[in-house]
Amino acid sequence: MLQVTIVNQAENRKWHNPGKHHVRSSEPKPSRAPTNQSGMRLSTLGSKHRSRNDVQFAVDFDLANVQPGATVLEIFSLKSEQENYRSPEFLEVEFKLTATACPPEHLISDGVLVARELAVLEVKVNKEVNEQLLKAKKNVVFTVQGSYEGTQTTTKDVDSFLFHCIKNWEPVLKVEVQSISPEAGTDSASLLALPLKLFPMGQEVKVDLPLKEGGALELNLRVIDCSQNLDVRLGYELCAEERDFLCQRKQVVAHALEKLFNLRRHLLEDEVPVIAVTATGGGVRAMTAMYGHLLALQKLNILDCVSYITAASGSTWTLTKLYQDTNWSHKNLEEPIQAVKEQMLKSKWDVISIERLKYYHKELVERAERGYLPSFTALWALVQEAFFHDGRNESKLSEQHAALNRGQNPLPIYAAINVKDKDISTFDFREWVEFNPYEVGFLKYGAYIRAEDFDSKFYMGKLMKRLPESRISYLEGIWTNIFTLNLLDSLYWSSTPDEFWERWVKDMEESEEKFTDNGGTSVYKPPDSGAGKLGEIFNDILTDRPLKGASHNFLRNFAMYKDYMQQKNFIQWRDTVFDASPNKLTPTEPSLCLMDIGYFVNNSALPLFSPQRDVDVIIALDYCLTEPFKQQEMLAEYCEVQGIPFPKVNPSEEDKKNPKECYVFSDDSNPKAPILVYFPLVNCSFKEFTAPGVRRTPSEMSGGEVDLGQHNSPYKTVNVAYSGANFDKLLNLSTYNVLCSKDKIIHALQCALQKKAKKLGQKLKHQFCLESNSDS
Repeated sequence: MLQVTIVNQAENRKWHNPGKHHVRSSEPKPSRAPTNQSGMRLSTLGSKHRSRNDVQFAVDFDLANVQPGATVLEIFSLKSEQENYRSPEFLEVEFKLTATACPPEHLISDGVLVARELAVLEVKVNKEVNEQLLKAKKNVVFTVQGSYEGTQTTTKDVDSFLFHCIKNWEPVLKVEVQSISPEAGTDSASLLALPLKLFPMGQEVKVDLPLKEGGALELNLRVIDCSQNLDVRLGYELCAEERDFLCQRKQVVAHALEKLFNLRRHLLEDEVPVIAVTATGGGVRAMTAMYGHLLALQKLNILDCVSYITAASGSTWTLTKLYQDTNWSHKNLEEPIQAVKEQMLKSKWDVISIERLKYYHKELVERAERGYLPSFTALWALVQEAFFHDGRNESKLSEQHAALNRGQNPLPIYAAINVKDKDISTFDFREWVEFNPYEVGFLKYGAYIRAEDFDSKFYMGKLMKRLPESRISYLEGIWTNIFTLNLLDSLYWSSTPDEFWERWVKDMEESEEKFTDNGGTSVYKPPDSGAGKLGEIFNDILTDRPLKGASHNFLRNFAMYKDYMQQKNFIQWRDTVFDASPNKLTPTEPSLCLMDIGYFVNNSALPLFSPQRDVDVIIALDYCLTEPFKQQEMLAEYCEVQGIPFPKVNPSEEDKKNPKECYVFSDDSNPKAPILVYFPLVNCSFKEFTAPGVRRTPSEMSGGEVDLGQHNSPYKTVNVAYSGANFDKLLNLSTYNVLCSKDKIIHALQCALQKKAKKLGQKLKHQFCLESNSDS
């Protein structure tokens, strides 16, 4: 228990928080870590003000400075250094920490996040008396401050409640009868405050709430322990499903490598390298070119050697389409490519028609009624769904399990970032979030939930309310919401579809230049839509909502472990201005603010750097039209700062000026660094060759004219539809660039095999030495 005594205080100030406060700690096993540093805030009000919202000044104190049994005197300055020089004003406070008789608290932690013990309060109201109160236009209000539910009120259909609260916070149930009419206020004669610690655990207790009219309302209360099992997985290891997948996938990869290199023996599991394909964003350009790249890898018999594929922004459209087929990588990709091409050639004019906008509005309203958080990103999700599908896309992320259950395809990973829902740049704060068919989680916190539980409601690691899994279109809306700002501006300023498309093109061109020049962004708030504008349709459901993907926070109310800053896995991802401030990190936020990674860096490779994935080769597909190498250079710099093994990306000035189809970067001095096989989006020898070694005839030369210039290219991100000829040119270019680089890819895989064999040999030699020493 912490005792706080104000030794002296300035006149005309009223301080909140002096007195006695319970501060819980425990002595659990090492794997059950204590909570983060406890902090206390003392806030001052003017002497004539009583509202806690009217804070004039506040001071924070870290209770880690107080040793049990000792008294600490702290002097807080209440003015700036300059003001104190003229008229000094200080606050002297004594802090004393003493032990309480409460039993140790059972905590669960991964060394970064801490889940505290929960209790559940069951409340049942006498139905007959409740009905009488409702007829008298009154209801009963129950409040447990700090609980997940907060405040709940009786209605005609609701007369029983649950409150989930942190057990050792000594929660208090407050009960009051109030008039349904706000003007009438609360019935002061019908108030109760019941500390939950007074109730015997597990036993039902009857309590009477006196009523002003006479008589009493009977309440049946019971406090029970909450299950210790968490619905959030804490830990930096791979989930069991992914480990099982890798075991099966390594058999597929081993067979593919044996065939590719004509090996005379079977590879051992530890000899099989982990190969990943990673793609940047780039709108429809990225989607189209990625089909070509994957088609080429399939033709080279290399696709079966790949264990992971990561995507971001526009390249996620490729993967979500392919993974609807549970055996896609073993089928000819030309068939799904033709289907995508046909969809691309269809007119997109009606996706912003009044009829469509009304449909989007209806969908968003129904979604909000089911409990999902409304956001502009959800609106964009519906618009982009209309772009790429003739109707609703009913696919879900968790359904991609079926494409992995035999290790028959690579594991897809979709990358996003979580940012602050405030005017804070993504360069100052962003956290990497990965989505895969098994889990959704934060790399930094080592916290994951099942993919089907994303968007459901959580509290202290417990699933409070399961919502139906969102269609994958809503996730695509998050992964590609770099387009959303332009969508909103165009809707809010346009009165007709024609005006919308004209403005969309103009705004997209301006935003492309903005991101190219500056990089980074902060959350954007659109203007109110005026009368007669297309965006007016959404004013009721999306009023004054910031630009973001609003999702329920599955990290809500986790505490931070006291030594989380020393946890090696946290250190790897510690890269924001708030990482040293536990009260400013994501567990304190009511919702997540998920965005396209293009708002920070256009690279989806980050999830591959989990040490447990131990990736040996990364085939990086870059779909940027400008500055080849830039995204890989930024990634290499990031890895160097974070201490993540990664080769240096050091192209020559000639390479930057006239880039070739493929580059290989490696770091022989660091065996943990993956080999990087890099493909920029360039039109080099394809101008003269239709296939490796096959020169174009004069009549075929036009097929090699692929305009990838920054200003007039038909493949600019602003363009969401291509002509058939332009689609074919980009597809053929990306396919060719991989096919003509076969030797470089094969050499990189061969080097990875040799590194694996060498590592295995060292491991076996070490084990042999240990066994020999033990025998002697």
